[in-house]
Amino acid sequence: MTTLTTDDAANAAPAAATPRRRRPGGGLGRYLLVRFLLIFPTILILVTTVFVMMRATGDPITAALGGRLTADQLAERIHEAGYDRPIVVQYLEYLGGILRGDFGTTISDNRPVTEVLVTYGAATLELAVYALVVAFAVGIPFGRLAAARRDTGTDATLRVSAVLVYATPVFFAGMLLKLVFSVWLGWLPVAGRASTGAEIQMQRKGADTGIYLIDAISTGDGAVVLDVLEHAVLPAVALGLLTAGVFLRLVRTNVIGTLTTGYVEAARSRGVAERRLLRKHAWRPALVPIITVIGLQIALLLAGAVLTETTFEWKGLGFQLVQYLLARDFVAVQGMVALLAVIVAVTNFVVDVIAALVDPRVRY
Repeated sequence: MTTLTTDDAANAAPAAATPRRRRPGGGLGRYLLVRFLLIFPTILILVTTVFVMMRATGDPITAALGGRLTADQLAERIHEAGYDRPIVVQYLEYLGGILRGDFGTTISDNRPVTEVLVTYGAATLELAVYALVVAFAVGIPFGRLAAARRDTGTDATLRVSAVLVYATPVFFAGMLLKLVFSVWLGWLPVAGRASTGAEIQMQRKGADTGIYLIDAISTGDGAVVLDVLEHAVLPAVALGLLTAGVFLRLVRTNVIGTLTTGYVEAARSRGVAERRLLRKHAWRPALVPIITVIGLQIALLLAGAVLTETTFEWKGLGFQLVQYLLARDFVAVQGMVALLAVIVAVTNFVVDVIAALVDPRVRY
């Protein structure tokens, strides 16, 4: 999977503005077909890499239960699970299971991995959506402000701030936010997705989508909704600021680049005001690269979710992944990482589709 830095993505925008000659056979259908077919080798490579890395440490049964079972019991469990067969056979059976939607059974608590994914995936999805909202709310308007006040003190302050929030480890940002807003000021909860009372109310109402905000709204109790939102603020800000710094720099660079293009210069020579140039001519083209970068940032958000969920005891995939790692339950880890790989690959495809629909130049 291609990885771009902020500057790479930002610099790509002006280049995309240059009209390209249409290739024979090109078009939206061909573009989407190619992008769709690329999903499969991407997922296969990621799943294979995870499988090989997990098996490099030995069989999962010995890794998880070695020392707690006798040698005979261990050998029996290994045989029952099929880990004494050739590695190629295990790999092919693993791929076949994934195609059937079967990611195996966890060793430490004997649960289907798919059940774990469903139970905790909703919490991670909810946190990722909150973080994206924070990233948009902070990164885009401040990026526009930095471009409008280019080379001023405001611009310099915003650029330095963007670098700082991007460079700050998400777990450190989380602990800092907890210290200030939970411990010192006492404004927001320290950890968790909701208070015990709110969770009991949601359970009484039979709300069980896994998305706490939806469950809280379905209770019809404003206090429960407020409780859920209060618990979400600090994790969302800690994770969202990581992406906000990328968006800020990207929007600033692309707005400035658009303001120096020929058609904007022509409009400026006709006496069009700078504010109108920014609003009518530079703003929308600057947002197109953001769509592409969102796909790349999803992978960053999921990676950051592991640390954020652990810091705030937000019981999602990231939090549970750490628990299974500590238990050396490699079957569970393998299944969860495979799912994350699928999410990232599919998300990038969806982003490519949106980018192609918004900007026809992307298709050629």
